[in-house]
Amino acid sequence: MSQSKPGLKKVLNHIHLWGLAVGLVISGEYFGWNFGWDKAGTVGFLMATLIVTVLYVTFVFSFTELTSAIPHAGGPFAYARKAFGPIGGLVAGYATLIEFVLAPPAIAFALGSYVHFLHAGIPVMYTAVVSYIIFTAINWIGIKESANFNLIITLLAIAELLIFIFIVSPHFKADNFLKDPMPHGIHGIFAALPFAIWFFLGIEGVAMVSEEVIDPERNIPKGYLWGIGTLVLLALGVMIFSGGIGNWKNLSTIDYPLPEAIAMVIGKDNRLTGFFAGIGLLGLIASFHSLITGYSRQIFALSRARFLPGAFSKLNNRFNTPHWALLAGGAIGIFSLYTGTTDKVIIISALGAVVMYIISMFSLLKLKAGGRKIGSFNTPFYPWFPIICLVISFISLLAIIYYNFTLSLIFAGGLLAMMLIFMLMGKHKSSFNDE
Repeated sequence: MSQSKPGLKKVLNHIHLWGLAVGLVISGEYFGWNFGWDKAGTVGFLMATLIVTVLYVTFVFSFTELTSAIPHAGGPFAYARKAFGPIGGLVAGYATLIEFVLAPPAIAFALGSYVHFLHAGIPVMYTAVVSYIIFTAINWIGIKESANFNLIITLLAIAELLIFIFIVSPHFKADNFLKDPMPHGIHGIFAALPFAIWFFLGIEGVAMVSEEVIDPERNIPKGYLWGIGTLVLLALGVMIFSGGIGNWKNLSTIDYPLPEAIAMVIGKDNRLTGFFAGIGLLGLIASFHSLITGYSRQIFALSRARFLPGAFSKLNNRFNTPHWALLAGGAIGIFSLYTGTTDKVIIISALGAVVMYIISMFSLLKLKAGGRKIGSFNTPFYPWFPIICLVISFISLLAIIYYNFTLSLIFAGGLLAMMLIFMLMGKHKSSFNDE
Protein backbone atom coordinates (compact mmCIF):
# COMPACT_ATOMS: atom_id res chain seq x y z
CA MET A 1 0.00 0.00 0.00
CA SER A 2 2.80 2.45 0.83
CA GLN A 3 4.17 2.02 -2.70
CA SER A 4 0.98 3.50 -4.14
CA LYS A 5 1.32 6.69 -2.15
CA PRO A 6 1.87 9.74 -4.41
CA GLY A 7 5.44 11.05 -4.32
CA LEU A 8 7.16 14.31 -5.23
CA LYS A 9 10.37 14.73 -7.26
CA LYS A 10 13.70 15.64 -5.57
CA VAL A 11 15.05 18.56 -7.61
CA LEU A 12 15.82 21.45 -5.18
CA ASN A 13 19.17 22.57 -3.72
CA HIS A 14 20.15 25.06 -0.98
CA ILE A 15 20.05 28.04 -3.34
CA HIS A 16 16.45 27.22 -4.23
CA LEU A 17 15.68 26.90 -0.51
CA TRP A 18 17.31 30.24 0.34
CA GLY A 19 15.26 31.84 -2.45
CA LEU A 20 12.11 30.19 -1.15
CA ALA A 21 12.83 31.14 2.50
CA VAL A 22 13.35 34.79 1.59
CA GLY A 23 10.67 34.79 -1.10
CA LEU A 24 8.04 33.43 1.28
CA VAL A 25 8.63 36.33 3.66
CA ILE A 26 9.91 39.29 1.69
CA SER A 27 6.49 40.83 1.07
CA GLY A 28 6.48 41.44 4.82
CA GLU A 29 9.11 44.11 4.19
CA TYR A 30 6.90 45.77 1.55
CA PHE A 31 3.63 46.16 3.48
CA GLY A 32 1.73 45.00 6.54
CA TRP A 33 4.45 45.66 9.13
CA ASN A 34 3.60 49.39 9.04
CA PHE A 35 0.27 48.70 10.78
CA GLY A 36 2.48 48.00 13.81
CA TRP A 37 3.36 51.71 13.92
CA ASP A 38 -0.33 52.51 14.29
CA LYS A 39 -0.47 50.18 17.32
CA ALA A 40 2.83 51.01 19.00
CA GLY A 41 4.64 53.95 17.40
CA THR A 42 8.13 53.71 15.94
CA VAL A 43 10.10 52.85 19.07
CA GLY A 44 7.38 50.61 20.46
CA PHE A 45 7.23 48.68 17.21
CA LEU A 46 11.03 48.48 17.06
CA MET A 47 10.95 46.83 20.48
CA ALA A 48 8.22 44.43 19.30
CA THR A 49 10.30 43.60 16.21
CA LEU A 50 13.43 42.89 18.25
CA ILE A 51 11.44 40.51 20.49
CA VAL A 52 10.02 38.73 17.44
CA THR A 53 13.47 38.59 15.83
CA VAL A 54 14.71 36.60 18.83
CA LEU A 55 11.65 34.35 18.45
CA TYR A 56 12.43 33.64 14.80
CA VAL A 57 16.17 33.14 15.20
CA THR A 58 15.60 30.55 17.93
CA PHE A 59 12.70 29.05 16.01
CA VAL A 60 14.60 28.66 12.73
CA PHE A 61 17.58 26.95 14.37
CA SER A 62 15.22 24.58 16.21
CA PHE A 63 12.88 24.01 13.28
CA THR A 64 15.81 23.25 10.99
CA GLU A 65 16.57 20.15 13.03
CA LEU A 66 13.02 18.89 12.55
CA THR A 67 12.89 19.70 8.84
CA SER A 68 16.22 18.12 7.96
CA ALA A 69 15.53 15.01 10.07
CA ILE A 70 11.94 14.55 8.83
CA PRO A 71 11.80 15.80 5.20
CA HIS A 72 8.05 15.60 4.71
CA ALA A 73 5.68 17.77 2.66
CA GLY A 74 3.44 18.12 5.70
CA GLY A 75 6.14 20.01 7.61
CA PRO A 76 4.81 20.86 11.12
CA PHE A 77 1.89 18.45 10.66
CA ALA A 78 4.33 15.56 10.19
CA TYR A 79 6.50 16.53 13.19
CA ALA A 80 3.54 16.96 15.56
CA ARG A 81 1.94 13.71 14.41
CA LYS A 82 5.18 11.84 14.97
CA ALA A 83 5.51 13.34 18.46
CA PHE A 84 1.88 13.44 19.64
CA GLY A 85 -0.13 11.23 17.31
CA PRO A 86 -3.04 12.09 14.98
CA ILE A 87 -4.58 14.80 17.21
CA GLY A 88 -1.24 16.60 17.49
CA GLY A 89 -0.86 16.38 13.73
CA LEU A 90 -4.36 17.76 13.24
CA VAL A 91 -3.73 20.82 15.43
CA ALA A 92 -0.43 21.57 13.70
CA GLY A 93 -1.92 20.98 10.26
CA TYR A 94 -4.88 23.27 10.94
CA ALA A 95 -2.67 26.07 12.31
CA THR A 96 -0.32 25.82 9.34
CA LEU A 97 -3.19 25.85 6.87
CA ILE A 98 -4.65 28.98 8.49
CA GLU A 99 -1.26 30.68 8.29
CA PHE A 100 -0.46 29.74 4.71
CA VAL A 101 -3.93 29.98 3.18
CA LEU A 102 -4.81 33.35 4.78
CA ALA A 103 -1.50 35.14 4.25
CA PRO A 104 -1.80 35.17 0.41
CA PRO A 105 -5.12 37.12 0.35
CA ALA A 106 -3.43 39.95 2.28
CA ILE A 107 -0.59 39.95 -0.24
CA ALA A 108 -2.98 39.77 -3.19
CA PHE A 109 -4.82 42.80 -1.81
CA ALA A 110 -1.50 44.64 -1.46
CA LEU A 111 -0.64 43.71 -5.06
CA GLY A 112 -3.92 45.28 -6.11
CA SER A 113 -3.19 48.37 -4.02
CA TYR A 114 0.27 48.79 -5.59
CA VAL A 115 -1.20 48.51 -9.09
CA HIS A 116 -3.97 50.94 -8.14
CA PHE A 117 -1.30 53.36 -6.84
CA LEU A 118 0.27 53.25 -10.32
CA HIS A 119 -2.94 53.14 -12.36
CA ALA A 120 -5.96 54.47 -10.47
CA GLY A 121 -8.37 53.06 -13.05
CA ILE A 122 -7.51 49.44 -12.26
CA PRO A 123 -9.62 48.11 -9.35
CA VAL A 124 -7.75 46.54 -6.45
CA MET A 125 -9.85 43.36 -6.45
CA TYR A 126 -9.38 42.81 -10.17
CA THR A 127 -5.61 42.61 -9.77
CA ALA A 128 -5.91 40.47 -6.64
CA VAL A 129 -8.07 37.79 -8.30
CA VAL A 130 -6.03 37.75 -11.52
CA SER A 131 -2.88 37.26 -9.39
CA TYR A 132 -4.35 34.09 -7.91
CA ILE A 133 -5.10 32.72 -11.37
CA ILE A 134 -1.64 33.50 -12.81
CA PHE A 135 0.47 32.21 -9.95
CA THR A 136 -1.61 29.11 -9.34
CA ALA A 137 -0.93 28.29 -13.01
CA ILE A 138 2.83 28.85 -12.58
CA ASN A 139 2.88 26.51 -9.56
CA TRP A 140 0.94 23.96 -11.59
CA ILE A 141 3.69 23.49 -14.19
CA GLY A 142 6.31 22.03 -11.82
CA ILE A 143 8.27 22.67 -8.61
CA LYS A 144 11.69 23.20 -10.20
CA GLU A 145 10.34 25.64 -12.77
CA SER A 146 8.38 27.34 -10.00
CA ALA A 147 11.45 27.54 -7.72
CA ASN A 148 13.66 28.95 -10.48
CA PHE A 149 11.05 31.62 -11.23
CA ASN A 150 10.81 32.40 -7.51
CA LEU A 151 14.60 32.68 -7.16
CA ILE A 152 14.82 35.29 -9.93
CA ILE A 153 11.92 37.32 -8.54
CA THR A 154 13.35 37.14 -5.01
CA LEU A 155 16.77 38.37 -6.11
CA LEU A 156 15.14 41.34 -7.87
CA ALA A 157 13.01 42.06 -4.78
CA ILE A 158 16.09 42.07 -2.53
CA ALA A 159 17.86 44.42 -4.94
CA GLU A 160 14.88 46.77 -4.83
CA LEU A 161 14.85 46.90 -1.03
CA LEU A 162 18.54 47.74 -1.04
CA ILE A 163 17.85 50.52 -3.58
CA PHE A 164 15.01 51.77 -1.36
CA ILE A 165 17.33 51.96 1.66
CA PHE A 166 19.96 53.74 -0.48
CA ILE A 167 17.42 56.37 -1.64
CA VAL A 168 15.78 57.14 1.72
CA SER A 169 18.73 56.77 4.12
CA PRO A 170 20.23 60.22 3.35
CA HIS A 171 16.89 61.76 4.39
CA PHE A 172 16.70 59.91 7.70
CA LYS A 173 16.39 62.15 10.77
CA ALA A 174 16.34 60.75 14.27
CA ASP A 175 13.90 63.46 15.37
CA ASN A 176 11.32 62.13 12.92
CA PHE A 177 11.76 58.56 14.10
CA LEU A 178 11.53 59.57 17.77
CA LYS A 179 8.48 61.84 17.42
CA ASP A 180 5.65 60.33 19.51
CA PRO A 181 7.65 57.08 19.71
CA MET A 182 5.29 55.06 21.98
CA PRO A 183 1.82 56.65 21.87
CA HIS A 184 0.15 53.67 23.59
CA GLY A 185 2.94 52.78 26.01
CA ILE A 186 3.88 49.19 26.74
CA HIS A 187 0.41 47.99 25.70
CA GLY A 188 1.21 49.06 22.16
CA ILE A 189 4.23 46.76 22.05
CA PHE A 190 2.07 43.70 22.72
CA ALA A 191 -0.69 44.86 20.36
CA ALA A 192 1.92 45.26 17.60
CA LEU A 193 3.38 41.75 17.90
CA PRO A 194 1.31 40.25 15.02
CA PHE A 195 2.67 42.90 12.66
CA ALA A 196 6.24 42.24 13.80
CA ILE A 197 5.60 38.55 13.14
CA TRP A 198 4.51 39.55 9.62
CA PHE A 199 8.13 40.60 8.97
CA PHE A 200 9.14 36.92 9.11
CA LEU A 201 5.90 34.94 8.82
CA GLY A 202 6.12 32.08 6.35
CA ILE A 203 9.82 31.18 6.49
CA GLU A 204 8.82 27.79 7.87
CA GLY A 205 7.25 27.10 4.48
CA VAL A 206 10.60 25.70 3.36
CA ALA A 207 9.54 22.59 5.28
CA MET A 208 6.66 22.05 2.83
CA VAL A 209 9.06 21.36 -0.05
CA SER A 210 11.51 19.27 1.99
CA GLU A 211 10.41 16.06 0.19
CA GLU A 212 11.59 17.71 -3.04
CA VAL A 213 15.09 18.58 -1.75
CA ILE A 214 18.27 16.82 -2.83
CA ASP A 215 20.29 15.75 0.26
CA PRO A 216 17.94 17.45 2.76
CA GLU A 217 20.20 17.09 5.81
CA ARG A 218 22.84 19.23 4.10
CA ASN A 219 20.78 21.62 1.99
CA ILE A 220 17.91 22.49 4.36
CA PRO A 221 20.07 23.99 7.15
CA LYS A 222 21.95 26.14 4.61
CA GLY A 223 18.74 27.42 3.04
CA TYR A 224 17.09 28.26 6.37
CA LEU A 225 20.07 29.93 8.02
CA TRP A 226 21.03 32.07 5.03
CA GLY A 227 17.36 33.00 4.70
CA ILE A 228 16.83 34.23 8.27
CA GLY A 229 20.07 36.24 8.15
CA THR A 230 18.98 38.01 4.96
CA LEU A 231 15.52 38.77 6.31
CA VAL A 232 16.66 40.22 9.65
CA LEU A 233 18.93 42.73 7.91
CA LEU A 234 16.28 43.77 5.38
CA ALA A 235 13.48 44.09 7.97
CA LEU A 236 15.43 46.32 10.32
CA GLY A 237 16.83 48.44 7.49
CA VAL A 238 13.46 49.09 5.85
CA MET A 239 11.62 49.80 9.10
CA ILE A 240 14.18 52.12 10.70
CA PHE A 241 14.94 54.21 7.62
CA SER A 242 11.25 54.51 6.65
CA GLY A 243 10.41 55.85 10.10
CA GLY A 244 12.89 58.72 9.92
CA ILE A 245 12.09 60.41 6.60
CA GLY A 246 9.04 62.41 7.72
CA ASN A 247 5.77 61.95 9.56
CA TRP A 248 5.66 58.17 10.03
CA LYS A 249 1.95 58.33 10.85
CA ASN A 250 1.26 58.96 7.16
CA LEU A 251 2.60 55.47 6.44
CA SER A 252 0.99 53.59 9.34
CA THR A 253 -2.39 52.65 7.85
CA ILE A 254 -1.83 52.10 4.11
CA ASP A 255 -1.14 49.00 2.00
CA TYR A 256 1.71 50.57 -0.01
CA PRO A 257 4.10 52.19 2.51
CA LEU A 258 7.31 51.93 0.45
CA PRO A 259 6.09 53.77 -2.67
CA GLU A 260 4.54 56.40 -0.41
CA ALA A 261 7.83 56.71 1.49
CA ILE A 262 9.69 57.23 -1.78
CA ALA A 263 7.09 59.84 -2.75
CA MET A 264 7.68 61.65 0.55
CA VAL A 265 11.38 61.88 -0.28
CA ILE A 266 11.42 62.71 -4.00
CA GLY A 267 7.80 63.58 -4.81
CA LYS A 268 4.91 61.52 -6.15
CA ASP A 269 5.24 63.01 -9.64
CA ASN A 270 8.89 61.97 -9.94
CA ARG A 271 9.27 59.22 -12.55
CA LEU A 272 11.48 57.27 -10.15
CA THR A 273 8.53 56.99 -7.72
CA GLY A 274 6.39 55.29 -10.35
CA PHE A 275 9.26 53.06 -11.40
CA PHE A 276 9.90 52.02 -7.81
CA ALA A 277 6.23 51.22 -7.20
CA GLY A 278 6.23 49.16 -10.40
CA ILE A 279 9.19 47.00 -9.47
CA GLY A 280 7.88 46.94 -5.89
CA LEU A 281 5.41 44.41 -7.14
CA LEU A 282 8.28 41.92 -7.34
CA GLY A 283 8.55 41.49 -3.59
CA LEU A 284 4.84 40.89 -3.28
CA ILE A 285 4.92 38.45 -6.19
CA ALA A 286 7.81 36.50 -4.62
CA SER A 287 5.92 35.91 -1.37
CA PHE A 288 2.57 35.35 -3.00
CA HIS A 289 4.00 32.75 -5.34
CA SER A 290 6.00 31.02 -2.58
CA LEU A 291 3.05 30.83 -0.19
CA ILE A 292 0.94 29.19 -2.89
CA THR A 293 3.66 26.54 -3.12
CA GLY A 294 3.55 26.18 0.69
CA TYR A 295 -0.18 25.79 1.16
CA SER A 296 -0.53 23.41 -1.77
CA ARG A 297 2.03 21.05 -0.18
CA GLN A 298 0.35 21.29 3.21
CA ILE A 299 -3.07 20.45 1.74
CA PHE A 300 -1.43 17.64 -0.28
CA ALA A 301 0.21 16.14 2.82
CA LEU A 302 -2.93 16.33 4.97
CA SER A 303 -4.91 14.69 2.17
CA ARG A 304 -2.31 11.97 1.64
CA ALA A 305 -2.58 11.16 5.35
CA ARG A 306 -6.38 11.10 4.96
CA PHE A 307 -6.90 14.08 7.27
CA LEU A 308 -8.50 15.83 4.26
CA PRO A 309 -10.39 14.33 1.28
CA GLY A 310 -8.13 12.09 -0.80
CA ALA A 311 -8.68 14.04 -4.02
CA PHE A 312 -6.34 16.79 -2.78
CA SER A 313 -3.36 14.41 -2.82
CA LYS A 314 -3.81 13.58 -6.52
CA LEU A 315 -0.85 14.63 -8.66
CA ASN A 316 -1.10 16.03 -12.15
CA ASN A 317 -0.08 13.33 -14.65
CA ARG A 318 2.04 15.69 -16.75
CA PHE A 319 3.68 18.01 -14.19
CA ASN A 320 3.63 15.84 -11.03
CA THR A 321 2.19 18.73 -8.99
CA PRO A 322 -0.77 18.64 -6.54
CA HIS A 323 -3.20 20.47 -8.81
CA TRP A 324 -6.37 19.90 -6.75
CA ALA A 325 -4.59 21.18 -3.63
CA LEU A 326 -3.55 24.28 -5.58
CA LEU A 327 -7.12 24.90 -6.72
CA ALA A 328 -8.60 24.36 -3.25
CA GLY A 329 -6.21 26.80 -1.56
CA GLY A 330 -6.78 29.34 -4.32
CA ALA A 331 -10.56 29.13 -3.98
CA ILE A 332 -10.37 29.74 -0.21
CA GLY A 333 -7.99 32.64 -0.77
CA ILE A 334 -10.20 34.36 -3.33
CA PHE A 335 -13.20 33.94 -1.02
CA SER A 336 -11.16 35.48 1.84
CA LEU A 337 -10.39 38.53 -0.29
CA TYR A 338 -14.04 39.51 -0.06
CA THR A 339 -14.51 38.89 3.66
CA GLY A 340 -11.89 40.90 5.57
CA THR A 341 -9.42 43.76 5.62
CA THR A 342 -5.67 43.35 5.32
CA ASP A 343 -4.88 43.94 9.00
CA LYS A 344 -7.43 41.34 10.18
CA VAL A 345 -6.15 38.72 7.74
CA ILE A 346 -2.59 39.39 8.93
CA ILE A 347 -3.64 38.97 12.57
CA ILE A 348 -5.42 35.63 12.09
CA SER A 349 -2.58 34.36 9.91
CA ALA A 350 -0.10 35.32 12.66
CA LEU A 351 -2.30 33.51 15.18
CA GLY A 352 -2.04 30.32 13.13
CA ALA A 353 1.70 30.76 12.88
CA VAL A 354 2.21 31.18 16.63
CA VAL A 355 0.13 28.10 17.44
CA MET A 356 2.19 26.14 14.91
CA TYR A 357 5.47 27.40 16.43
CA ILE A 358 4.36 26.27 19.88
CA ILE A 359 3.41 22.74 18.86
CA SER A 360 6.55 22.43 16.70
CA MET A 361 8.82 23.31 19.62
CA PHE A 362 6.98 20.87 21.88
CA SER A 363 7.42 18.25 19.14
CA LEU A 364 11.18 18.85 19.06
CA LEU A 365 11.46 18.57 22.84
CA LYS A 366 9.37 15.38 22.85
CA LEU A 367 11.26 13.72 20.00
CA LYS A 368 14.63 14.52 21.59
CA ALA A 369 13.58 13.53 25.12
CA GLY A 370 16.17 11.44 26.89
CA GLY A 371 18.99 12.71 24.68
CA ARG A 372 17.73 11.02 21.52
CA LYS A 373 19.26 12.12 18.23
CA ILE A 374 16.79 12.68 15.37
CA GLY A 375 19.09 13.89 12.58
CA SER A 376 22.55 15.12 11.61
CA PHE A 377 21.75 18.80 12.35
CA ASN A 378 21.61 19.65 16.05
CA THR A 379 19.90 22.74 17.43
CA PRO A 380 22.56 25.01 18.97
CA PHE A 381 22.23 25.72 22.70
CA TYR A 382 19.60 22.98 22.98
CA PRO A 383 17.22 22.98 24.87
CA TRP A 384 17.42 26.74 25.45
CA PHE A 385 16.65 27.80 21.87
CA PRO A 386 13.33 25.90 21.66
CA ILE A 387 12.46 26.98 25.22
CA ILE A 388 13.11 30.67 24.41
CA CYS A 389 11.03 30.28 21.27
CA LEU A 390 8.21 28.71 23.30
CA VAL A 391 8.21 31.49 25.91
CA ILE A 392 8.05 34.30 23.32
CA SER A 393 5.46 32.37 21.29
CA PHE A 394 3.22 31.98 24.34
CA ILE A 395 3.54 35.69 25.13
CA SER A 396 2.69 36.51 21.51
CA LEU A 397 -0.29 34.12 21.57
CA LEU A 398 -1.71 35.67 24.74
CA ALA A 399 -1.20 39.18 23.34
CA ILE A 400 -2.93 38.32 20.05
CA ILE A 401 -5.89 36.77 21.91
CA TYR A 402 -6.18 39.71 24.33
CA TYR A 403 -6.16 42.39 21.63
CA ASN A 404 -8.09 40.39 19.01
CA PHE A 405 -10.54 38.27 20.98
CA THR A 406 -13.21 37.92 18.28
CA LEU A 407 -10.72 36.81 15.62
CA SER A 408 -9.22 34.37 18.13
CA LEU A 409 -12.67 32.88 18.78
CA ILE A 410 -13.14 32.37 15.04
CA PHE A 411 -9.75 30.62 14.86
CA ALA A 412 -10.57 28.41 17.86
CA GLY A 413 -14.03 27.62 16.51
CA GLY A 414 -12.56 26.40 13.23
CA LEU A 415 -10.10 24.18 15.09
CA LEU A 416 -12.80 22.69 17.32
CA ALA A 417 -15.04 22.01 14.33
CA MET A 418 -12.22 20.26 12.50
CA MET A 419 -11.38 18.18 15.58
CA LEU A 420 -15.03 17.21 16.06
CA ILE A 421 -15.35 16.03 12.45
CA PHE A 422 -12.06 14.16 12.84
CA MET A 423 -13.24 12.41 16.02
CA LEU A 424 -16.68 11.54 14.60
CA MET A 425 -15.01 9.92 11.60
CA GLY A 426 -12.98 7.79 14.01
CA LYS A 427 -9.65 8.78 12.49
CA HIS A 428 -8.10 9.52 15.89
CA LYS A 429 -8.09 5.74 16.47
CA SER A 430 -5.89 5.07 13.47
CA SER A 431 -2.28 5.79 12.63
CA PHE A 432 -1.88 6.37 8.93
CA ASN A 433 1.37 5.50 7.29
CA ASP A 434 2.13 8.17 4.72
CA GLU A 435 5.84 8.50 5.28
